[in-house]
Amino acid sequence: MASVGTEILSTKDVVIKPLPFALGATIECGDVSRLDAAAQALIRQAYLDHLVLVFPGQHLSDDEQIAFTSLFGPVTDSYTGLADGKRRMVAMVSNQPGGGLGFGELRWHSDHSFEARPFSASILQAIAIPPSGGDTHYSNMYLALDTLPDGLKAKIRGLTIKNAISTNSAGEQIGEAITDVRLHKGPSHPIIRTHPETGRNALYLGRRPDAYINGLSLEESEDLLNALWAHASNGDFAYPHRWQVGDVVVWDNRATMHRRDAFDETQTRILHRTQCSGDEPTHDAAADARGSHARGHLSR
Repeated sequence: MASVGTEILSTKDVVIKPLPFALGATIECGDVSRLDAAAQALIRQAYLDHLVLVFPGQHLSDDEQIAFTSLFGPVTDSYTGLADGKRRMVAMVSNQPGGGLGFGELRWHSDHSFEARPFSASILQAIAIPPSGGDTHYSNMYLALDTLPDGLKAKIRGLTIKNAISTNSAGEQIGEAITDVRLHKGPSHPIIRTHPETGRNALYLGRRPDAYINGLSLEESEDLLNALWAHASNGDFAYPHRWQVGDVVVWDNRATMHRRDAFDETQTRILHRTQCSGDEPTHDAAADARGSHARGHLSR
């Protein structure tokens, strides 16, 4: 349950501390289940400005986590990564029974890019954390696009990526094996995606496995994807989050990617995940001249 207390917290109780990375901010505000409307609006704007928000010291019930998640968009159920394929409003990401995604490394991705309307926001609450490993890294895709070499940027203008899926981000088989990505079914999304709220463009790659750039030969698609991923994986764009029990982390899937370090399988790691539904990714040509995002810097 949330921490004991009945007072309602306002904007004067909210402290936003930008992290010394290309994205991210820590929010000090006490119990997030007791924020008034003005404080909620301030945090919602911080989410758009900083892309990743860290709320330390939270202990939310499932209902409280769902209510907090609704601050960032319509709450939707999500896959747990379990073999039963069921969706749950609060999913458990864990190497323990009842959890999904195990203990191995999770590769860079944006959540559910293989759906026509990928999740807009994702929220994780840390319940149990191993003494080492399992860090989550977040990367600023506004900045990845802004720093893309001009020649590479010209190549991707107007192109889309088909986001098929046969494995999850842990490399576990969850769909039909893909033998030819050009023929497999899956939604296509623009490589340059315009954020529906900020109006700014971001590099939108989804996931590397089972991806195909429409209209290119398989060799051309692979070469261009490899170049884009080599650039997007630059650590200068990233923030590594070392989890502590009680952390609640919110991130914007429309302008970030994330990955997870592996951890010792004998240690327990439990996080509760909630997600917000999103829009179909689009590209607005008018956004091309709007410049870089406010957090587009390379301090580390």
